[in-house]
Order: sequence, then structure tokens, then C-alpha cells
Amino acid sequence: MTGRRVTGAAAGFVGGSVLAGLLVGIGVTPVLAVAGVGTTSAIDLFDSMPEYIEIGDLPTRNEVWAYQGGQPVHLADVWDQNRQELALDQISDTLEHAAIDGEDKRFRETGGVDPTSLVRSLVSVVASGGDGGTGGSTLTMQLVRNIKIQRASELPTEQEREAATAEATKRSLDRKLAEVKLAIGLAKEYSKDEILAAYLNIAYFGDQTYGVQAASQRYYGKDAGDLSPAEAASLIAIVQWPDARDLSSPEHHPDNQARRDVILRSMHQQGHLSDADLQAALASTPADYVRLTAPRQGCESAVRGAEFFCAYAVQVAQSLPQLGADTAAREQAWRTGGYRVQTTLDLDLNTQQKDLLDRYDRAGETRFALGATLDTVEAGTGRVLTMAQNTDYDRSSAAPPTATSLNYATDESNGGSKGFQVGSTYKMFTLLQWLESGRSPDAVVDGTRTARSVWTQCGERVTTKAWNPKNDSAGQTGPYSVRAATAQSVNAAYADMASRLDLCDIRDTAARLGVHPATGGELPANPAAVLGTTSIAPLTMAAAYAGIANGGVYCAPVVIDQVTGRDGTQLGGQPAACTRAVSASVARTAFQVMQGAFRGGTASGGQTPDGTTLFGKTGTTDSADQIWLVGGSERAVTAYWQGNTDGGQANLRHSANGQGGTYAGSRAAVWRQAQTAVNAALPVG
Repeated sequence: MTGRRVTGAAAGFVGGSVLAGLLVGIGVTPVLAVAGVGTTSAIDLFDSMPEYIEIGDLPTRNEVWAYQGGQPVHLADVWDQNRQELALDQISDTLEHAAIDGEDKRFRETGGVDPTSLVRSLVSVVASGGDGGTGGSTLTMQLVRNIKIQRASELPTEQEREAATAEATKRSLDRKLAEVKLAIGLAKEYSKDEILAAYLNIAYFGDQTYGVQAASQRYYGKDAGDLSPAEAASLIAIVQWPDARDLSSPEHHPDNQARRDVILRSMHQQGHLSDADLQAALASTPADYVRLTAPRQGCESAVRGAEFFCAYAVQVAQSLPQLGADTAAREQAWRTGGYRVQTTLDLDLNTQQKDLLDRYDRAGETRFALGATLDTVEAGTGRVLTMAQNTDYDRSSAAPPTATSLNYATDESNGGSKGFQVGSTYKMFTLLQWLESGRSPDAVVDGTRTARSVWTQCGERVTTKAWNPKNDSAGQTGPYSVRAATAQSVNAAYADMASRLDLCDIRDTAARLGVHPATGGELPANPAAVLGTTSIAPLTMAAAYAGIANGGVYCAPVVIDQVTGRDGTQLGGQPAACTRAVSASVARTAFQVMQGAFRGGTASGGQTPDGTTLFGKTGTTDSADQIWLVGGSERAVTAYWQGNTDGGQANLRHSANGQGGTYAGSRAAVWRQAQTAVNAALPVG
């Protein structure tokens, strides 16, 4: 909130001599004397205290948005404190009157401190021996206390937070005097409307709810601009004693109603409530108007199927340089909140893919731990359009077997998953290096199973233990063109290709396309790696293939299009990171070669009915416990993975999926349906 100096009685409440006159004039001096504090000592105490406290930005919700029907739509609210800050003109007059008439009738007339009430409060503090006391705090003084409590809640450790909160809320003479001085400072720097708005936005209303808007939504299911007198008075009744008067439980209703009625009568006395309205409000009980509405907090509240993407996007948003110069600054900025984060998620596509997974890869599979994802990445931008997963999202320790917080699509650092062996989808990188080295896609290679032990690794000839990978079927033997070996995914043929290349060059080609182990570190450069023994995240593979669709230019995954600050300023989106990984001619040739998978190859049945030219590659581990199909059009790539998530080796070729086939056998059909919708949304040409 922007400070604004105002004139009036508050302007005179500064300076030691004026303060001395104030203390004497309002009769505080005798009270201080009883407490053993002389006027001079009180002035010294005042002088040692800061004169001014800023209202500052209050923590509020961060909003996460997606797209639906091509238009931005709200996806979820994420907050450190459940608060939605409002301007005063968004708050009903009735609620303003309830706050002023109930808490500080002379709010508009005083300079932040009401002398009469202050004397009464100081007397009660002294009478209690400094350990108690009640009343006397103006709205401005209460705002001072709430600001201190808020700042205490933002300290880094629990010990610091507890100590600062205790200091801000203790009933003592020096704390009361500090509130007096800071309240006078607030009254100098801010207008009455700014102070009232800050008070209504910062106040705690119980049940982890802050500010009148969040409280109105929580307890009544409506906005703070639409409250009846009884509803408004019930809200203000909470602020003095949230633990006993909030409206989260019927047990609190009697205490709330008793205080509410005092506020209602005060509103009537101040001319803000007619006789009829007063009687109608007094005749009601909180049970008549309380409609508890569960706060929709966090990515758990996102549209079903979008929760995993939401959680990933939030993690990315919190690390954006727009939020601060270092990690601490960014964390504080996110806690303060007020950001609107427009993500790249296409809810229409994501929901369609979630429905496919619910049908073909049921989370309720009891024979083994089945996981599955569909992830679509736009070529040329790296924008992640979908991140669907077969399980439900649940971060609790008591999550059912059908739910998890592990995001199977992302790296361990982003979602906890350690990735999955990618099988023959990794062959694309050997193909690219084959073409990059000047070799022809029509060259003939040996598809006969052969033990090999001599390789080139980082420019040196090395001898390893004999490696003799088997082909998928006994009929795969003899000479193959590279085109045919790719379409039929002949392991021995690719082992022959790798033996003629440098294993480090294959690794480096994959790395230039953003490929890395899901657990971090460097890709291996050993013979077995060329057949996909490394565990990699599905999103990583989708982005790598999208680089080939994009003519050899790799774009790292992007999930945030725009971040807007709480003041409406657009701060920019996730920085694009696109680099050339392979030449355009190599990418074009690889794209052509890999069309064979859909034309009689291992992805037969995956061709979409729209006739779009597709490229891609299937992948199956030795035990068929991990099954893949990664590919797409020139516009977008979809990665489909299904497999064991707990290290088990249940064979997906032999496991019925309840849809008249096996999990592995339905791979092409599931991918085809997913990509058909993607093609419709991003048509080629």
C-alpha cells in the first residue's frame, strides 16, 4: 500500500515536549507513576522506539492459470496464508461500519490513539502487574499489533517466529506504549481509508483464514462486498478472540453471537442500522447464515488430472529470476504472493489424455504397481501442453494405492520420480550420430545377433566384456538397411551401428537434445546405453524428440508463459532456452527415417486418421516392464510411457488391461487417440 501523509490531530503527536503534555493532559502520568515510571522515563522510552511502521505488502494468494478453449482459465490458488487482499471499495459499507462501530467508534476523529480508552487500558495493565489488561486499542493500534504478528510469521525459524509473536502480543506497559507511538506514526503516514483497508485485510479470522475476503468465502461462501449486518458483525466479532469465536464450529456460535449482538447494537447507536434491521439481525443465529466452504488451496484443488502439472509449474515459478535476485528473495516474494502465473497447460488436451489413461492404464491395477503418463511438448517453443498421469495426486502420508505425489513425467528433483529405462526410444540418438557422421540411412548393417567387445569411446578403442543383445524376435537376423532396422527396432543392427561410431559422440548428441538421467549427473557412454538402459523422465524424452520435429533445434521444456505481479505488471514468462543440437539436414533425414515406425514398423496402428505425417519410436525393456512410444508431428510430440513404478518386472505384454488387450498391446491405440487430439489443436501446415 502506498503511504500518503495526512493532516489533522495526528500531526501534533510528535516531539518530546508535546508528548509530555499529552501524557500529563490525558492523565497518564499518575498511572505511570503507580507503575514506577515517571513522565521523563516514559518520554525516554518513547524516544527509544521507532516512530514508524510500514503496512507493507500482506501475504496473499498466488493464482495458477491454464488454457481451455484457447482462453486463460483459473486452475488453482496457492498460498502461504489464505488471504485475498481487497481495496476498500470492494468491501461492503456494512462491514466497514461493523469494524468501526464495534472496535473503534472514534476512528475517524482521533490521530491513531484514543486518550480516554488509552488511560483505561493502561490502568488495567498496571493493575494486573503488567501481565494483563484489556481494551483501549484503537483500530490503528490493533493494526500495529497485527503487522508485528504478520512479520513474526515470516521469520525463518519456528523459534524466531514464536519469540517474535510472543513479544508482539504480550500484555505489558512497554508494548502498549510502543503501540501508541507506532499508531501515531501510522496515522501520520496513511489515510484513514488506507488504515481501515489494511486492518480488514490483515486481521486473522481463525481457521487459518486471514482478511475479510477469505473469511467471507470460508464462512459464508460469498464475497466481502455482499454481507448482511449479522454476517458482517459476526466476522468482526471473531477478531478479538479467534480461537473461541470463529465460525468453523457450532460450538463457537454462542460466544460469537454474544459479541456480534454488542456490535450490532453499536451500529444501531451510531445510526448505521435501522430499528427493523437491528431486530432482524438480533433474531438470527450464526447457524442461519454460516455456510462453511472449504478453501480450494494448492494444486490438490486443480482440475482432476492437472494436479501434477500444477505442482511442477509452481516449483518452476518459485525459481524464476523475476521474483528476486537470489533464492531467499524469491522465496520471500512467493510467500508474500499476489502473483498470477499463466502456465502453458492445455486443459482440453490434458483432460482427454487423463481420460485415456484412466481407461487403459487403471490406477486400480492390483497385480503390480502400474504407472503411466502422456506428455505433449510443442515443437519450436518447448511449451508443455499436457502432463497427464494415471494416478490421482495425493501428498498425504495416508495416500491410497491409487494415488501418489510422485510425478512420473519429471526428474527426481522436480517430482520425486527416478525416471524409467527408455528402451529403444534411445536409438534415435545413435541414428542422429550415424547421419551426423555422414553415413546414409540406406546403408546396410548387420542385424544378426553377434557378441561384440571392441568399441570406440571418446576417441579411444576400448575392450569390454562381450555384449550380445538379443533381438525382439528370432526372425530378426541378417542384413538390414538403417531405415528398416529403425522401423523394426532391430537391436543387433543398432549394436552394429554403434560399434562403427564413438559411444561418447552418441551420448553427446543425446545431451545436446537435453537428455539426462532423471536422478541427475551425466549420461553413460557404454554399449548397453545405446539400447536405453538409462532411466530418463518422459518429459525429457518428449522434449528431445520435439527438437527433431523442430529441425534440429532443441528447446528446453517451458511451463510458464507469463507472470503478472500483484500490481498488474507483466514480469515475463519462463525464459526460452533453444539451441541447435543437430543440423537441419540431419534432423530432416531422421524425421523421414523414423516415419517407418508408423508405416509397417513397431508403431503400426499409431497412425492418426487425419493423415498427418508422423515420426517416432517405440521402446520396450528386456522384461517388457517398461513400455514407450515417443513421437508426433512437426508441430508437437507426445511421449507415452507405462510401466512398473516400484522396481518390479511385471511383463506388460502379458498383462491384460481390461480393455480386451494387454497394456503393451494397446500402446499404439492409446498414443494414436492422444495424438489425434493434439493434431487437431496444432494442425500441420
